[in-house]
Amino acid sequence: MKLADRSKQAGKVLKGLKTLYPDAHCELNFSSPWELAVATILSAQCTDKRVNAVTPRLFKKYRTIEDYAKADIKEIESIIRSTGFFRSKALSIQESAKVLLKDFNGQMPKTMAELTKLRGVARKTANVILGTAFGRAEGIVVDTHVQRLSLRLGLTKKTNPVAIEKDLMPLIPRKNWIFFGHALVLHGRRICAARKPLCPSCFFKPFCPYEFKNK
Repeated sequence: MKLADRSKQAGKVLKGLKTLYPDAHCELNFSSPWELAVATILSAQCTDKRVNAVTPRLFKKYRTIEDYAKADIKEIESIIRSTGFFRSKALSIQESAKVLLKDFNGQMPKTMAELTKLRGVARKTANVILGTAFGRAEGIVVDTHVQRLSLRLGLTKKTNPVAIEKDLMPLIPRKNWIFFGHALVLHGRRICAARKPLCPSCFFKPFCPYEFKNK
């Protein structure tokens, strides 16, 4: 699609998402920006449901950033094992805690540049933290759902998450960036699944390139 066509398509998608998911929000449970960061790191290649089943025990055992920095990493690994890639995730969490204590006075930073200095925090995770914890729209969350749906709906032809985000940002008004990411994730989970999308019952069926391509 040309840019003008993609902009028109994006407008239809955004309008539809507002109709379908007016209260779309991050479904990870947390009580502080740091806990959201931990939960988002754990959510890599893992469902929010599984993360939410694991974090109550984790958050009860480790109350502060200092607790994570000083923890026995094997204990963190044991608690988060079921989220997958538990060794690298435990290391990311602990190293991030140490950096926050050393360079940020134990406070979560509020900019993309600062957040992405933390281990395990790339643009996707930083966008979740900024948007959900601080209400700051510096970009659009591009997880596997947003990546898949953006391609199917004709909003991009890119496959790299950062490139997809760059394509999406000019198409969606900045005031809707946070909502758009959350809502598209919900649609991906509920309707537009990777293997068996529910195209016949999809709101976007009348103008979805993927639907017409696969008829």
